[in-house]
Amino acid sequence: MIKSIYLAGGCFWGTAHLFSLVPGVTDAIAGYANSVVANPTYQQVCTGKTEAAETVKVDYDPDSVSLDQLIDLYLQSVDPTSLNRQGNDRGTQYRTGIYYTDPADAPLIESTMKLLDKSLGGRLAIEYGPLENFYPAEEYHQDYLDKNPGGYCHVNPSLFAKARVLRKTGQGKRFVRPDDETLRSRLTPLQWEVTQNAATERPYVNEYDHRFDPGIYVDITSGEPLFVSSDKYDSGCGWPAFTRPISEAVVSEHTDTSHGMVRTEVRAANSGAHLGHVFPDGPASQGGMRYCINSASLRFIPLDSMAAEGYADYIPYVK
Repeated sequence: MIKSIYLAGGCFWGTAHLFSLVPGVTDAIAGYANSVVANPTYQQVCTGKTEAAETVKVDYDPDSVSLDQLIDLYLQSVDPTSLNRQGNDRGTQYRTGIYYTDPADAPLIESTMKLLDKSLGGRLAIEYGPLENFYPAEEYHQDYLDKNPGGYCHVNPSLFAKARVLRKTGQGKRFVRPDDETLRSRLTPLQWEVTQNAATERPYVNEYDHRFDPGIYVDITSGEPLFVSSDKYDSGCGWPAFTRPISEAVVSEHTDTSHGMVRTEVRAANSGAHLGHVFPDGPASQGGMRYCINSASLRFIPLDSMAAEGYADYIPYVK
């Protein structure tokens, strides 16, 4: 089933070209979103009176590329704090925005944007919410950079190179759990037992219980970011505790009746690795949840190492 997401990232020429290169994207259509004038022309949009934003309708196969993957790429292509300006272009039609038509996409988009806004000190300028309307732009705007290779583009060309590399991987999945044999060779016995057999490490003497320096915590099996240091706190439970995951989409919750108790188990949604449990006794001011996670299921990447390890696009999440 093909899904769609609508991304306003400044001039739609570059944004459309960028997403056309992503594996799993079936079409990237330049157009005008949330206009107060039906079927506006480019000339009308440029006046600002239509209130439309230059936007790209990205049609994609969710079995090949995920929504959070697309959003990650989008965030690398824009200045998220710039209002009505991207590159050399200024005007309300060049504002940034993420618009959806499927309500199921809302939690991921909202949690991602709220985390980003928090990391930026409340300076986020990206709109997000349900799409009001979308009108395809004139034909000469479609595939513009393919027709005009030397045409203006505000998107960093290095992102095009990233997209082409992703295309060569086939499915384009960024964080993939290796097969059991490879994984067992990479993990310590404790890490294997915790992530694959839902074991629990000893409290207080594990690796990350008292670590609070800036960075991200990734799935030890796949490398996918799961938690941010900004959401970590000392709960006194003896294991790393977080108020929330980096995104609702990266974890899954399951009823656990082992050991004569009824608890909510937390697993990595994509790899299936056991992480720990979540309890409703966290800080009330931060949502009231405590994600009690085994250090053995995580790998910490310090802020100053994130770019070198390929997580530059996650730096805005870290205070």
